[in-house]
Amino acid sequence: MTPGELVRRRREELGWSQSRLAQASGTGQSLISRIEQGRVNPTVEMLTRLADAMHAQLNLSLSPR
Repeated sequence: MTPGELVRRRREELGWSQSRLAQASGTGQSLISRIEQGRVNPTVEMLTRLADAMHAQLNLSLSPR
């Protein structure tokens, strides 16, 4: 799953609109939409803000190929 798909999935689990997530994370609804559509690659900082707003834990990993 892409980061945007994960954000959308968690947002929908909470029953939140994009506007609610935007308000909770201190960003705009249009940015949330673009992230969820995969049109924007969110920074780690933005993913952290979104995870915090949605009471979720952000886990990143790198593994050998």
